[in-house]
Amino acid sequence: MDPFGKDVDVFFVFIFLPAWLYGDPRHVLYPRNSTGMFCGIGLNEAKPSVFYFDILKCATSLNIMAAVLNGLQCPTTQVCVEKCPDVFWALNPVAYSTDANPQEYFNQSLCVPSFDLATTTLKVKEIVDQELCPFFYTPTISVLGRCIPDVGALKNIPNDFANTPGLPSSINDTVNGIRNATGDIVNGFNAKEVGVRIFEDFASSWQWIIAALVIAMVVSFLFLLLLRFIAPVMVWVLIFGVLAVGAYGIYHCWWEYDNYSKSTVSITDIGFTTDFKVYLQVKETWLAFLIILSVVEGILLLTLIFLRTRILIAIALIQESSKAVSHMMSTLFYPLVTFVLLVVCVTYWGITALYLATSGIPVYKVVALNSTQDNCGQISGNVTCDPQTFYNSTDYSWCPSARCIFIKYNNEGLLQRNLFNLQIYNVVAFLWCINFVIALGQCTLAGAFASYYWAFSKPSDIPTFPLSQAFIRTLRYHVGSLAFGALILTLIQIVRIILEYLDHKTRGKAGGRLLFSLGNRLLLSD
Repeated sequence: MDPFGKDVDVFFVFIFLPAWLYGDPRHVLYPRNSTGMFCGIGLNEAKPSVFYFDILKCATSLNIMAAVLNGLQCPTTQVCVEKCPDVFWALNPVAYSTDANPQEYFNQSLCVPSFDLATTTLKVKEIVDQELCPFFYTPTISVLGRCIPDVGALKNIPNDFANTPGLPSSINDTVNGIRNATGDIVNGFNAKEVGVRIFEDFASSWQWIIAALVIAMVVSFLFLLLLRFIAPVMVWVLIFGVLAVGAYGIYHCWWEYDNYSKSTVSITDIGFTTDFKVYLQVKETWLAFLIILSVVEGILLLTLIFLRTRILIAIALIQESSKAVSHMMSTLFYPLVTFVLLVVCVTYWGITALYLATSGIPVYKVVALNSTQDNCGQISGNVTCDPQTFYNSTDYSWCPSARCIFIKYNNEGLLQRNLFNLQIYNVVAFLWCINFVIALGQCTLAGAFASYYWAFSKPSDIPTFPLSQAFIRTLRYHVGSLAFGALILTLIQIVRIILEYLDHKTRGKAGGRLLFSLGNRLLLSD
């Protein structure tokens, strides 16, 4: 046993232990409201989405405070809601009269939870200035737990929005401001949040995923059985079937493109939306599909014409391999073992990365939601606060719109300062684990099929359990080789990732492109 390797393992265990102890995945899994409470859990379990009162304040180009926060947070009141608004609404100017009843104009479900419209003595203007209730909203859609304006619906914005106090006098200015704010919010969605939401989608539909995998396994099993007897027919039917499907796809895309060719709506008018069906109603989408399918169909036809001899050789190999599989049916199920091991590797990497990313302490700062009110302009957005005690104190009583909002995670401390290095190590370990599991499966199957190939008299000389014996031999004699090979592949993959990153950063720069081309040539050269 290598004592150095053992010490290194113990060292890294103690490095990741604080992350598991202090990490809190709730910071990523659930959005927060203005008071720091999570939406979709605890008291807000029935309210999974965050609603922004004044979306225009989220635009860094229009709001100084949003620019100061570097887009990390939107300086407006945010509340947890059960459902995102799906209609246009703006506060009627008549509501600002002194005798107006706020309960007749505002929606209690969208106001601050601690504020009660039925018992308040505040006037409408005071409620709007303190951002206790929103004075306008537009149709929104829930994206990563946040109510984001539906940009496609802005073309139907009512004209009375131009007469709403607090909004630009021009409808176009309002629409552009909402679009800019939406872009700033979407840009604030980092890969960590998107990845976690994807994981959540998989977790919520795992039954369907397992059912689809079982069906695919049964179909593949039947396909392999048919290859054992009619391999040439199956291969040619599959090839021409793919070509026929591609040809129909080209025709359908052309038909859809011709139908929408007279439409004046373009993909630039739609902008960002999570409803993919909207993109299918513009001609540019079908034109892109048409071009892609045509190119793929052309490549397949050229491959079939010039590589038909190779295809015949492949058919002969498939017939011979199907004979080997028929004598070792257990090899059909071994990919399930590889799949389970890969799932374990991905799960460990994802959970570890999540706990590392959320191991920092949340940082809250005092922000003025209405900097033009009283002396609120003195608030710079650099003072930290505690959301649990802020709203019970009188430190900022001179600014009614002062709020304590979440900004980021603390990056101070030994663990937080080395989070990037730990994440890099976690990625390296993930790549090595993936490569090792794949190599283990390939070596095991190679050993099983080798026992069939070297059997002098088939099937009598084939071992009773060829796959199990091959797996044991691999673990006994070849683990070191597989681990070293996985390490080499990991190093090459890291270099390729670095080159891809440099390519992304130097795109459009002649000198950078030359450096990337040289590095890529050196990496791929024999």
